[in-house]
This record gives sequence, C-alpha cells and structure tokens, in this order.
Amino acid sequence: MEPQAVVFDIGNVLVGWVAEAFYDTRIGEARRRRLFDEVPLHAVNLEIDRGAPFRTSIEALAAAHPDWAAEIQWWHDDWAAMLQPEITHSSTLLRRLRGKGIPVFALTNFGAETLEIARAMYPVLKEFDRAYVSAELGLLKPDPAIYAHVEADCGLAPGALIFADDKPENVAAAIARGWKAHVFDGPEGWAARLVAEGLLNAEEARA
Repeated sequence: MEPQAVVFDIGNVLVGWVAEAFYDTRIGEARRRRLFDEVPLHAVNLEIDRGAPFRTSIEALAAAHPDWAAEIQWWHDDWAAMLQPEITHSSTLLRRLRGKGIPVFALTNFGAETLEIARAMYPVLKEFDRAYVSAELGLLKPDPAIYAHVEADCGLAPGALIFADDKPENVAAAIARGWKAHVFDGPEGWAARLVAEGLLNAEEARA
C-alpha cells in the first residue's frame, strides 16, 4: 500500500534536542555526567511529556536535590536553548509534501507548555495537518495505544501511514502495528525513503 500520510516525530527529526550537549557547554562533560547520574532529569521530563506541569515539576526536582538546584532550574528557565537547531532539510521535506497535498502529521512525546515555546521558536511546528502530542493524550511512545489513537483519529489504515522517529523503539512499535516507518539518523536518509515510497521525486527531496 502506498502511504497516504506522513508522520514526523519532532525532537531530533525537525529540531535538535540533546540536553546533555547543552549542559556540557555550561558545566563540562564530567560534571554533567554526575548531574545526570544523581538527578532523574530525563525521568521527570518524561512525566512532563505525559502531561505533568512544566514549572512545578522542575521546581520540585530542584527542591529534592538542593546541591544541583541551579543546574536543574536551567531545564525550565533555559529550556529553549536546549532545543536547537532546526533541521532545515526536514522542514523542507515537510513543506514539499504538504505542497503536493500529502497530509503531514506530528506524533511526538512533548510537554504541552514546552511545545508552545517550540512552536514560537520554529514556525514549521505549526504547519502539521494534525498533531498528536503525548501531553495532550496522556500517552507516550512507544505505547501501542498512542499509535492506535492516531489510526482512529485520522481514519487511515496502518499501512497507509509512514513515520520517521529517531528512537528505534518508537519505530519498532509503529512497524508492529503495520505502519511503514524509518529510523531517522539524518534528513538525507529520510528524503531517500520518501522518494523510494513514491511520495517525492529526487528534485523535490533535495535540501
């Protein structure tokens, strides 16, 4: 079945997201490793992606780890600096797909408040035909339920969807439901996959 809609993850597919790199520039790699070993920053961020409030979640974590309170607070106060850069070739692909009348969806683990910050920074994140956001659904990839929700909402068969995500476990969960899917490790490979699926031609897939 030829894909009828294209589904993009956001972090590390359309916009860079490597929190460790941000902290490395602030406190150095060795100290950052200690911080991430001692403080469950990613676990709390996952709860924010599930719908927990952004500010109060980070403030509670800082209060629980006073030796790292300033560094933890950066996760909230300087969050926008962690989200960069825009992967412009991916944005170009999204816009060319939509220009051909191909529906483009987002399927992302993202907090409600952080997504609003991201949308203000990167207009391409407002250009999806539909956006499926974990914090709004109370579901996280790779839970099969979030993929089932996409299918039910858009009304397309699993085989009519093609999905790009940087995390292999999220791609595997989509494939298990019958979706076409691609592990994103750079826009060039994703562009080639879209050409192979007949959604773009080689010229349309260029950066």
